[in-house]
Amino acid sequence: MKDDRLYDRIKGGLYGGAIGDALGGTTEFMTPQEIRAKYGYLKEIIGGGVWQLEPGEVTDDTMMTLGVAEGILENPAAPMELIGRKFMEWYETKPKDIGNIIRRVFEHYKGDWFEAAARTDQELGRSGGNGSLMRCLPAALAYSNLSEMERVTKMQSDMTHYDKRCSEACLIYNRIAARLLRGEEIRSAIRSEVSGTEYEAYIEEKPDCEPSGYVVHTFRWALHLLLDSSDFNEVVQQAANLGGDSDTIGAIAGGLAGIYSGYQAIPSAYSEVLLIKDHLDDVSMRLYRLRLGE
Repeated sequence: MKDDRLYDRIKGGLYGGAIGDALGGTTEFMTPQEIRAKYGYLKEIIGGGVWQLEPGEVTDDTMMTLGVAEGILENPAAPMELIGRKFMEWYETKPKDIGNIIRRVFEHYKGDWFEAAARTDQELGRSGGNGSLMRCLPAALAYSNLSEMERVTKMQSDMTHYDKRCSEACLIYNRIAARLLRGEEIRSAIRSEVSGTEYEAYIEEKPDCEPSGYVVHTFRWALHLLLDSSDFNEVVQQAANLGGDSDTIGAIAGGLAGIYSGYQAIPSAYSEVLLIKDHLDDVSMRLYRLRLGE
């Protein structure tokens, strides 16, 4: 192992996202009041919820993240076709949870992802969901070259989300991730990358918006949790207890928190319960080797 710390961060990012997803999947679409009445303050990955998850089961957030990762791993120079193939293979398994925008894009896809995304935006009158932000992290993990990372980050977003606010959020997110992979302190990394963006005015205060699937609301909450929490556990637990789109907010915030803390600092009570941990282990190592040029 040439750089144990880099590997620990890459693996922490993938696991952090999956843990936030699995923990928040229990409380998705609930209100904070409903969560308190049923669970008190949820701290454990127990499954259930609207999707009737098995304990340790993840949702579309993690599975699409792995699709992006595997597409990049198979063809780092031109991953779009392979990412799309991974998406469609996953879609054909009839997953429990899939966002409305992404489902519509899949239905429209006839060989041109950008055309399918544009048609979906036109039909729905919107495509500003969080479905590309939730899965963009592998581009930051895979590419050490910033311009290459940004090219793939934007491309994977544009495949399904026509609204430029989605690709903008993905770029900010992965620039933060790139800083964390280099060892920068998390609050410094966030403040540096939101400076001059629409998010700069919001990060110092608790969001006054719902924890919804709208990409701007989702990202505001994820950034707030990262700035407001003292450790990885607090980030993903706060996300889960928000309700709303808690699995996606948990996945997005958990990915950055996992990079910053590193895999070794993530409690085994979280990492060991994930049903796809072997898959995460494999992809983590392959992303690490790709980043090193092996």
